[in-house]
Amino acid sequence: MGMKSVVLAGLLGLSLTFSASAAEKRYAVSMHGDIKYGPDFTHFDYVNPDAPKGGSIRLSQIGSAFDTLNGYTLKGIPAIGSSLPIETLTVQSMDEPFTSYGLLAETIEMPEDRSWVAYHLRKEARWHDGKPVTADDVVFSFNTLMKDGHPQYRFYYGDVAGVEKTGNLSVKFTFKEGENRELAMILGQLPILPKHYWEDKDFTKTTLEAPLGSGPYKVKSFEPGRNIVFERVTDYWGKDLAVNAGQNNFDEIRFDYYRDATVALEAFKGGAFDYRFENIAKNWATAYDIPEVEKGLIQKLRIEHEVGTGMQGFAFNIRRDKFKDPLVRQALAYGFDFDWANKNLFHNEYSRTTSYFSNSELASSGVPTGRELEILEKYRGQIPDEVFTTEYQPPKTDGSGNIRGNLKQAVTLLKKAGYGVKDSKMVNLKTGEPLAFEILLQASPQWERIVLPFKKNLERIGIDVTIRMVDTAQYKERTDTYDYDMTVEVFGQSQSPGNEQYDFWTSKSADRQGSRNAIGIKSPVIDELVQMVVNAPDREELVMRTRALDRVLLWGHYVIPNWHLKVARIVVWDKFGRPDTWAKYNPGYTAWQFWWYDQEKAKKLESLRKK
Repeated sequence: MGMKSVVLAGLLGLSLTFSASAAEKRYAVSMHGDIKYGPDFTHFDYVNPDAPKGGSIRLSQIGSAFDTLNGYTLKGIPAIGSSLPIETLTVQSMDEPFTSYGLLAETIEMPEDRSWVAYHLRKEARWHDGKPVTADDVVFSFNTLMKDGHPQYRFYYGDVAGVEKTGNLSVKFTFKEGENRELAMILGQLPILPKHYWEDKDFTKTTLEAPLGSGPYKVKSFEPGRNIVFERVTDYWGKDLAVNAGQNNFDEIRFDYYRDATVALEAFKGGAFDYRFENIAKNWATAYDIPEVEKGLIQKLRIEHEVGTGMQGFAFNIRRDKFKDPLVRQALAYGFDFDWANKNLFHNEYSRTTSYFSNSELASSGVPTGRELEILEKYRGQIPDEVFTTEYQPPKTDGSGNIRGNLKQAVTLLKKAGYGVKDSKMVNLKTGEPLAFEILLQASPQWERIVLPFKKNLERIGIDVTIRMVDTAQYKERTDTYDYDMTVEVFGQSQSPGNEQYDFWTSKSADRQGSRNAIGIKSPVIDELVQMVVNAPDREELVMRTRALDRVLLWGHYVIPNWHLKVARIVVWDKFGRPDTWAKYNPGYTAWQFWWYDQEKAKKLESLRKK
């Protein structure tokens, strides 16, 4: 999903608010609309509450190494799964747009004006060393993450005025003046850390000592750069909670690291690990034409979902002078031939992305009318005229590879921006500086085959493009400090966008190291539109405001849109049981969390593999 940290990816994509008539204690809260599960619910519909416990699952991770088990700071590369031992105050259901149910917190309380929120902890909640989880831990966690944690926390929770312990198991957060309708609920996603464990340690340093947690798993063993293994906590305090029923079924979860995706693919086919989320169309189409699939030993699952796919694209770093002019950015988009790539590289698997909120009702389409137009009228003259007159569509081709017409359009736009060709090079006619840039990528042969045709197309009009492949550590360092011209960025979106939009698009995040504002956007209009999204009073208004923001982002030409897929592609060795119902907001790569080890299937599989 494009986050610098797997741990943060699960946190920062969540946006929850709540409508209440009084400061009453609730077992669950919803952003807008009804709560699906009643106070006496026993399990979510997308799990099997009778799933057996036992066995193991082996997973993979692409990357060169990890150097810390604390995934909540900017420093270091955290191990995959490092959030498994850590719990939050609430958890989100995966078949509602945004509803949250108590986990560490038994109840949530807040007034109608949402000027504060209180969480009341479960008295049975325990750390793995047996000590109780208390309000002191919540206060410590918030203060520590705001002071020494990843900068995302200071930005995400910046409107919190203070936190106080109001009882041994109760904590209250108060907010600064101003409307932020979701803040009370996203505090429920705060990772809760043990004060007694961390108070004599330096939280800012990397560590390979497994931190104490309260969750269903803890670290069993690891070899940095090779693997990490988690074991189920058999006396886990929350194992009988309705929000946990049918989950946390494996006795052991193992992640093996692979430096190269091709090696990982072959390792999977050889049985080195069990479950693979396939995100490469060519692999899906051709790599699994093997006897193990034909015989049913390996299953290929293609499952439709309703997860918003957000925006993946070649992101311009507009902190660079060469990319400050939107005409230049628009021109370069004509060099990327998606239709050819989809036909020749992707086996026509993908749809071109035309929205920052793709695959959801939040995506803009057509031209603005009604409430959308009313919102945007305020900014007429400050935003591109096309916002009002034209539906955004990225450049198209016939897929033949002949993009002469598109390149001609690119040259026309570049001329308007003050560029021209001299000695076969596209140069700025005022400064004489050639138009050249570097695309920064994590080392991947799959991405290289995609960007090479893009590079060659632009070279035909005198633009020099360098492709720079770096390892995970270097990529993180350079992206955290915005040391790139262009990179591939993923802006993942939930069904209910909120505070994370500050980090994606606003002026305050543009110069903050480690933010998600990879582009470097500083626009007063976008700042206001983001604030409107965060403050949306109901679902209908949220949709209208988000679509308005979407239009302004699209016509800013901040990215060259890539593509998206509306299904989850999973390949798995057939030794697991699965619930009958798919969680419609599960994107697929975490579907295994609701599965279980099936001993009969495993025995049959082992027998067939020996034949």
